[in-house]
Amino acid sequence: MKKIYTLVGAALLATTVSAQVTFTDNFDTRTLGALGPQSADWTTWSGTEGGAEDAIVVNTSSQSSPNSIYFVSTSANGGPQDVILPFGGQYTLGTFSYGMDMFVTANKGAYFNFQGETTPGNLFAMECYLPQNGNMILTNTTGTLFQGTYPNGQWFNIRFDINLNTNSWQVFINNVLQGTFANTVNQIASIDIYGYNGTNAGGNGQAEFWIDNVAYSYTPYVLPARNGAIIATGAMNPATRQPAAFTGFVGQPKKLACNIRNLGTTAITSFDIAVTYNSNTTSQTISSVNIPSLGTYTVEFSAPVALISGNNPAVFTVSNVNGQGADDDLTDDASTNNINITVVPAANRVVVGEEGTGTWCQWCPRGAVYMDYMAETYEGYFAGIAVHNADPMTLAPYDAAFSALISGYPSSLVDRGPDVDPSGMETDFLQRLAIPGHANVGTGAQITGNTMDVSLTYTFTQAANNNYKVICVLIEDSVTGGSGYAQSNAYANNAAGPMGGFESLPGSVPAALMNYNHVARALSPSFAGAANVFPAVVNVGGVYTFNFSFNLPATWDQNQMHIVGILVDPQGRFDNAGEVTVADAISNGFVSGTQIVGVQNPDQPDTQISLYPNPTNGSSFLSLNLKQEEVVTVIVRDVTGKVVAQRNYGSLNGAQVLEINTTGFASGIYMVETQIGNSVQTTRLAVQ
Repeated sequence: MKKIYTLVGAALLATTVSAQVTFTDNFDTRTLGALGPQSADWTTWSGTEGGAEDAIVVNTSSQSSPNSIYFVSTSANGGPQDVILPFGGQYTLGTFSYGMDMFVTANKGAYFNFQGETTPGNLFAMECYLPQNGNMILTNTTGTLFQGTYPNGQWFNIRFDINLNTNSWQVFINNVLQGTFANTVNQIASIDIYGYNGTNAGGNGQAEFWIDNVAYSYTPYVLPARNGAIIATGAMNPATRQPAAFTGFVGQPKKLACNIRNLGTTAITSFDIAVTYNSNTTSQTISSVNIPSLGTYTVEFSAPVALISGNNPAVFTVSNVNGQGADDDLTDDASTNNINITVVPAANRVVVGEEGTGTWCQWCPRGAVYMDYMAETYEGYFAGIAVHNADPMTLAPYDAAFSALISGYPSSLVDRGPDVDPSGMETDFLQRLAIPGHANVGTGAQITGNTMDVSLTYTFTQAANNNYKVICVLIEDSVTGGSGYAQSNAYANNAAGPMGGFESLPGSVPAALMNYNHVARALSPSFAGAANVFPAVVNVGGVYTFNFSFNLPATWDQNQMHIVGILVDPQGRFDNAGEVTVADAISNGFVSGTQIVGVQNPDQPDTQISLYPNPTNGSSFLSLNLKQEEVVTVIVRDVTGKVVAQRNYGSLNGAQVLEINTTGFASGIYMVETQIGNSVQTTRLAVQ
């Protein structure tokens, strides 16, 4: 191990660079055993060195003989090894590079993260997941930053070159650039290496890896007097309100965005900004601003550009800072971002995104923000369905089947594919958008009293068979309610970075401030769909119509409702879909066809019981929606069957929320029996 401090006297225009810091450790001079006690540089998450949390110096495998450090975990939650290498301070300016050699055992995975503050756990700047399938996923609490691949089962070098001035993060594998991204947490203080291969990133719970030849270097930056810099470019991310990676399809209108950072000592009050793409230049003058030294300002260009096919540059330029012409550092006045657009939407293609969420889930605001983003950005191409869990909006049959397919909350499935974080839906969506569906889906409807009849007409453009299935879903936007509709919010007070405005809301967002969109209200005939409804041979041009019937409770706002008709392929993935408002479906007209039975009626008492929050450490609420007046009794039993609480509520009707106070309960599992007339439903409740 060695740490080298070097003074560098080179000048960069009016900028002086000084006090470069470098560090290397190849572990070859270490003795075998725990790393922490023999190093002043390495420590652990808790600060306890030499125990199970520490890294182990071994000679079983290395990139440069003889030693390396070794991590292993067979726990789905990872650990206990959790090792920290502090970088000597918190860096928000200058350039930083970190690299190391890694060997991840075949069919196992690895994980590490960069901390943004000197105290571990306060701020995760970036997390790197390396699951056994060879994927590389870079994320933080605002979502996915970058995805790539790495060589599982062999030694490789991974390196990050970070320009903190311009928020340019580059990742290299074996010295080959994999990609560049802007980080919503543009600062760094340490690396945390943890034995983990979690299912949340496609892992199998088995982690084993070696690390060798760790090195980092940091070069500070001294501010000149007047300097405006382009620090991030892309398209506006609605969650962070920051420029993000370019995504989209050929012909899609897209608004471009960039961030300007004041890398001078003088406040910036005006500047000119321009972007050139597809031989067209859009310019704007920004005035009457006050960007302090090291402050940033986000520009979203008012006129969208039409995305074109291929890998084409978008060149962003800042000039005329404070109306004084060229600034004091020309090297950061321009930035080129290559927009690589390859997706051409298949004709009449609609992709379905299902999201698991709940008012009790503190990270679920992220799901809500990204679902709204997808619906707005890809209107007419994306149909979003929010599947609520353990809150008043729960549709029990949908929730029960959907929750079995996801690893946690929030999670999403795109066309019933693999579990992905809602922030990563866009990648899967664009892949699916280019795949032609086997049929186009047309929707009609009629309403008589409180009954809505829906017709789904499937016009086949490719041959199919009777292994295809059909599903009809009703969703509602702008859903509001009482106390059970308050949203838990981990983004409060900007604790986890920006998230579509939730960073400015409290930790429990009052129900009065919440409007829930894409809420699944009814599902017919089942989660899997109606089988054997098509003939054995379906020819191109074949047209088949199916009818569904739904009861519409008075509490639903028909003006906010949409109908999603889905075609399911023989493998259970969604082949194509159609989404229309109820008003448009009525305008289209109802078409008589084959009646699909087995509707899971959402206003029956036994499908509208939900218990939330669950788990709880205080009160939990039992939500009911009673079709008719019934006597309701609630009994709570412990695992031995002993009654610990009981109450007869008498005759109730309609929507009800009943409180179960668990303050005096011991931690453990309880069974909540809800007796409605002659029926009983039992729900499991965890008390923490």
